[in-house]
Amino acid sequence: MPGTTAYLAEGPRVGIRHFSYRDAEEFTTLAGKSKELHHPWLFPPADAEAFAVYARRLIEDPAKAGFLVCERAGPAAGRIAGFININNIVTGAFRSGALGYGAFAHAAGRGLMGEGLDQVMRYAFGPLGLHRLEVNIQPANEASIALVRRAGFRLEGYSPDFLFIDGAWRDHQRWAITAEMLPGGH
Repeated sequence: MPGTTAYLAEGPRVGIRHFSYRDAEEFTTLAGKSKELHHPWLFPPADAEAFAVYARRLIEDPAKAGFLVCERAGPAAGRIAGFININNIVTGAFRSGALGYGAFAHAAGRGLMGEGLDQVMRYAFGPLGLHRLEVNIQPANEASIALVRRAGFRLEGYSPDFLFIDGAWRDHQRWAITAEMLPGGH
């Protein structure tokens, strides 16, 4: 929500914060304006009811952590640039989570998600106590692959028919990073 400054982590251009139910209008408006960018890779909630269900899972489920990547400077300060979620968080000996993310159209190609991803990784490997993050990406999603490659993730495998997206089972590449691989340490 514009004007929010209570960030969990901050970089030069963006800060990350948790989802709030108050983000529904801004998030769904931006998702609606970003349909072309997101299709066929992901389908974020596009109305208040769907957002409430989505946000409730991220806010209340201890196996999930949702982060909004927000611009910090200028007239767009506080505006949501995108989102990064850590799903399927497992603690104990595994200490791992699976990432899902998306940029909004106005922020795409500006490097904001890369900065936000770095902050989320440092938060995951620091306060959340995780050791490993994975992300599964459809092979044709070149922008997403470029994002994780720049962040230091390594390609670990290929999973045929991995996720049911847009009416079909889609193949995915599995990328991962561990705390020791994080550029500059954590």
